[in-house]
Amino acid sequence: MNKPELCPACGGANDCTLANPQTVDRTCWCYSVHIDPAVLEALPAELRDRSCLCPRCAQVQAQLHATPRSIT
Repeated sequence: MNKPELCPACGGANDCTLANPQTVDRTCWCYSVHIDPAVLEALPAELRDRSCLCPRCAQVQAQLHATPRSIT
């Protein structure tokens, strides 16, 4: 079963603002990083494009720490 707030790779919270009705009006963290297409292609086809990866599984934690995030 797909849950939009969970990472399809690890099952943990993906911190997607679009999946949370309380933050859907905010820009998601994924808009400020580059996710290597190979990371997405490594997911089984049935898990792709169903929900967002978490920052750890997307392998973008360093980018997030380097990018200033706006508070909205």
